[in-house]
Amino acid sequence: MAKNTAIDPEPQKSEVGVEQTLRPQKLTDFVGQDDLKRQLRIIIAAAKKRREPVDHLLFYGPPGLGKTTLASLIAKEMEVNIRITSGPAIERAGDLASILTALEKGDIFFIDEVHRLNKVVEETLYPAMEDFCLDVVLGKGPAARTLRLELNRFTVVAATTRIGLLSSPMRDRFGFVHRLDFYNEAELQQIVCRSAEVLRVKIDHQAALEIARRSRGTPRIANRFLRRVRDYAEVEADGQISLAVARAALDMLAVDKQGLTQADRQLLFALAQKHQGGPVGIETLAASINEDIGTIQEVYEPFLMQVGLLKRTPRGRMLTAQAFKFLGLPALDKQLF
Repeated sequence: MAKNTAIDPEPQKSEVGVEQTLRPQKLTDFVGQDDLKRQLRIIIAAAKKRREPVDHLLFYGPPGLGKTTLASLIAKEMEVNIRITSGPAIERAGDLASILTALEKGDIFFIDEVHRLNKVVEETLYPAMEDFCLDVVLGKGPAARTLRLELNRFTVVAATTRIGLLSSPMRDRFGFVHRLDFYNEAELQQIVCRSAEVLRVKIDHQAALEIARRSRGTPRIANRFLRRVRDYAEVEADGQISLAVARAALDMLAVDKQGLTQADRQLLFALAQKHQGGPVGIETLAASINEDIGTIQEVYEPFLMQVGLLKRTPRGRMLTAQAFKFLGLPALDKQLF
């Protein structure tokens, strides 16, 4: 019999509980990331054949692409428990020790935003990942002694949006590292249709495609837009999401046909009008639009670069000629080379 794959009590059958089921429940239901799924199937099948835990796995890429979902699906496929936490939540080595000693054989320990682990905690995790043991220091000063605790064999599945901030010793301890890519429109349309079915909302295929086009290649954003469009359809229409209803709802949310929000356009206009298209440093750009540097780097820039409106150079951020055309502004000569 399969073990539980969640550490929290089963949610009540409320709206929140229903919307949590938007996550796929089986690896075969996970849409997109075909190369990754193919490799994971082999890894899982081989581990089950040897009756061993899965090797340590590291997923990286922009937020909202399914890293946490994949960790839960791996636990379901392996029929083991999963313990979910995040890098900032583990403040001390003692916190890590209490988690690791409670893991059973084969359990999965998922660490989100692993690059934000405390340095001491990270170094404590090294022997646990390699040798499945934990060195605990008892006492202080000359009387201090080290006690080695044996751990059950477990699997660390980690996720990060900024793999460059992960230390080399930490990266090297993962047996499998893979980057998650943005989704194409067809994959997002399939996700929207499935989520609408789960939410018991009638939606046209063209409406699902319209939501997919404006979702920045990200399933989390597609599901969020679907819920807001559903609200609009229930209040302003007959509850069914047609193409016209989807467009009206997304226009109300100030999301344009390329998926750019008001904040994205504000950043582009600031670069074009205040800084002549750049190059400009990230600190100056953040001050210009009164936005956090981390938000610009992790939320705005990846998609703007993906669609060819922004580029990073050694001298700073610059608009492309395509961005000037998108904004309806004449391109400067320096943008054309």
